[in-house]
Amino acid sequence: MKLTDIVDQLSHYEVILEPDKDTPEWWAGAPSVVRTADGTFYMAARMREGNSPRGRRGYEVRILKSVDGRRFEPINRLTREEAGVPGFERPSLVIDPQSGKFRLYGCAGLEGGWAILKWDDVDDPAQFDAATAQPVLRAQGGEGAFAHVAGHKDPVVFWDGSLWRLFTIGYDRVERIHHFISEDGLTWQYAQPYPVMQNTGWHNFYTRPASVVPLAVGYLFVYEGSDIHWRDPSYNIATGLAYTLDLEHFVDLTPDAPLLQSTTPGDYHTWRYSHWMTVGDQVYAYFEAARPNNTNEIRLGILDGSYVC
Repeated sequence: MKLTDIVDQLSHYEVILEPDKDTPEWWAGAPSVVRTADGTFYMAARMREGNSPRGRRGYEVRILKSVDGRRFEPINRLTREEAGVPGFERPSLVIDPQSGKFRLYGCAGLEGGWAILKWDDVDDPAQFDAATAQPVLRAQGGEGAFAHVAGHKDPVVFWDGSLWRLFTIGYDRVERIHHFISEDGLTWQYAQPYPVMQNTGWHNFYTRPASVVPLAVGYLFVYEGSDIHWRDPSYNIATGLAYTLDLEHFVDLTPDAPLLQSTTPGDYHTWRYSHWMTVGDQVYAYFEAARPNNTNEIRLGILDGSYVC
């Protein structure tokens, strides 16, 4: 696998979803995608407006459907008002392999900090009910400590064949990757008592989970981050790659510079919140990217699977 080939192939993309307004700070992003046995694609995306205070701008988790993974139509909208939360960030849509039902996780800033949410499972994503959102993971204790995790957000959830896995952004003044496991996807415990990867190199400010791609041996771990010296590093996010054999030990494949950044000009080079999935002999990479006018959109780049798998 040549990393330059990944960059070249993902520089070609299709626009999947645009923000509802072509106005700075309005975004369509944070895609999470599943594909059913009959080939139908479903996407959960976070829609963001630019008027509310930062951290409260995610007004909707939009659910979309597609027959080809390229042209999506909305089938459901879960609003922050119906869910009773100030705002949403990244969702995570998965299929329970045991029940066959769809599961949707999300996150919101609640009293006491950011928390991971889960909606009631459904037979069809059009049936998700915003009002059923309940927290399943909160930061535990530490309020009197000098340094502690103040919240968890932006879940990346998947079934590894025996356990549910959850990677979150744990916020403790900066953002780090935390890893949890669960037998039922409801009650979570730390898989390891320390953050995954280090905030170092080009991702010395934020280091965050993006996607996990099973390989013939081990996993490709897609991560994202930012450098403290970048313009607005809280939102100017780029993407890198790591490898893990066992989901416990991670080797940073791009320690010196980010691999993927937005190819369109503008104040931001954001290429983040990506979801990579194998489709036949290809890998579909859905991602949120910055446009020239400080809006973000969801794009799809397609890789020859031989470069990843």
